[in-house]
Amino acid sequence: MSHYTSFPEPNDDTNPFQDPAVTQHSSNTGYATLDLYNPFDNKTGPPPPYEATPPTAPPIPAQTPPTRTTPTEPRNYGSYSTQPSPVSATTAELLKKQEELERKARELERRERELDSHALGAGATRQNNWPPLPSFCPVGPCFYQDINLEISQGFQRTVTIMYYFWIFSACTLLFNFISCLALFCVDTKNGVGLGLAILWVILFTPCSFVCWYRPVYKAFRSDSSFNFFAFFFIFFVQVIVYVIMTIGIPGWGFSGWIVSLAALKTSVPVGVIMLLNAVLFTGQAAMGVVMLKKVHSLYRQTGASFQKAQAEFATGVMSNQAVRQAAANAAANAAQGAFTAPR
Repeated sequence: MSHYTSFPEPNDDTNPFQDPAVTQHSSNTGYATLDLYNPFDNKTGPPPPYEATPPTAPPIPAQTPPTRTTPTEPRNYGSYSTQPSPVSATTAELLKKQEELERKARELERRERELDSHALGAGATRQNNWPPLPSFCPVGPCFYQDINLEISQGFQRTVTIMYYFWIFSACTLLFNFISCLALFCVDTKNGVGLGLAILWVILFTPCSFVCWYRPVYKAFRSDSSFNFFAFFFIFFVQVIVYVIMTIGIPGWGFSGWIVSLAALKTSVPVGVIMLLNAVLFTGQAAMGVVMLKKVHSLYRQTGASFQKAQAEFATGVMSNQAVRQAAANAAANAAQGAFTAPR
């Protein structure tokens, strides 16, 4: 049966790839592939050789998706000089918080000291602490002064400036004494000016503290209209004296401009010292005018008035034990005289 059919027997070990038609096609490289061979073409002969077709367009490169930034990722839109870094911003915020905490700590300390002072009671008195004298000195302090405790936060700066202005005035008068002494050493005719310079140092230094610094201190401490008016009157006179010091009238004991320019003809070094004193007097007068206006502007914000000053003066006079005793004695004497008078 196998001799009459083209199929081999199952038991025959025949390789199908060894067929002569297959081996002939695979060994012949002149044939093209099936995509170029047209079986319906009437031309005789083998198919044309294979030719690779050129690509019509370059392949499109694969695009990688853009990377997305997270919301917490910092973005730099400029140079380092124009954009603040997160580290500097954090440092500035920490410094600001530190300043705020220090301010609150000072405020709490002031309030604690104020509560401690109130805990002493109405009849208790504070121990005087000014002037700060040593313990071995036979004379003790005369006043109690604590600007951070007794003066409110809004007026502490002004009161402190007035205190240092008083110190500056005292130092200027002391330097005026040195200038007059130097002038007396080169010209003994100026003995009167030297004596007056010593008098001004001894007189003006304590009187200015008591007469205009203490009133302005007590005015801001207790919002006292009477102390405000006392300060305005006395300090206005003090500013006029400062102007006279700046002018330097000969024989008055002030090293102002007139005396200083005249001293240059006698001795140049002494004249230079006195001119420096004249400059200090000029700055003192200008600073006095500025502080007078400053305190007056603050006085208008406190709500003080002349009527309140009169009421405070009357209350203060009647609360004085000596005044009340004198008034009682005068009333008793008047009543006794009325009854003993002859009819």
